[in-house]
Amino acid sequence: MKKSSFLASVMLILTFILSTTICAQEEQKPVFITVTTMHRNLNADGKDWRKTEQEYYDKVTSKNDLIIGSEILTHYYTANSTEILHISVYKTWEDIEKSADVSDELIKKAWPDEKARKEFFDKQRSYYTTMHSDEIYTSSPLAGHKELKTDSKEPMIVYIRKSQLSMTGQGKGLKEFNEKVTLKNPYIKAYYPHRHYWGADSRDFVEAFLFDSMSDMEKSSDKDDELIKVAWPKEEDRKAFFDEMRKSFTGLHGDFIYHNEPTMSK
Repeated sequence: MKKSSFLASVMLILTFILSTTICAQEEQKPVFITVTTMHRNLNADGKDWRKTEQEYYDKVTSKNDLIIGSEILTHYYTANSTEILHISVYKTWEDIEKSADVSDELIKKAWPDEKARKEFFDKQRSYYTTMHSDEIYTSSPLAGHKELKTDSKEPMIVYIRKSQLSMTGQGKGLKEFNEKVTLKNPYIKAYYPHRHYWGADSRDFVEAFLFDSMSDMEKSSDKDDELIKVAWPKEEDRKAFFDEMRKSFTGLHGDFIYHNEPTMSK
């Protein structure tokens, strides 16, 4: 994919992503995002995986009001084809813990018979290996964000880029860049920046970009270049701006592309 040389070292893209309306972000209040990376069990019969997860979503996740956003992302272009990301969004840290109790009650209501309940969750667990990882992020509303507005039930492209903050206190301009470029790019249907709160690396800064298709993702690069030249028409001003913004990051990043499951999106 064609990428502006400026963007290559500064644009940061996750999580998470998420196709949900988060009022808390509109009020400039960060929300909490949990990401559990599961791995598909290649020895299990996965034909019924989507049906099983849909049943759980319909009976539990969709009815838990403390979970204000939810996504399941499946591998498209990542290093590990078994990855399945389970993402949930909460207004507060306390709601993460409280929501577990709410889910437990919904589970008992959905499967009141203990034997049937055990059979369902044994089946659900069989689709995954025992290996998983957990991360918790906070949203970065001050960096700018774009909410997803669509009625489509077709899977979307979720492009996640995880970068490292330099942690030096230097660098500025991400908000300005997003206001002048990211949020004006019509091919980018949604944009969600967030950063480390709990997990392996405190430098993590993650952004999630949602597109209707891979071709739109390609086209967005050209549109970014066009918008950049409009925002900073003079080459020297453009270079100065991106030189300053680069100081916020180490220059290392990773790129991941997933599909979402639109019928299990909240």
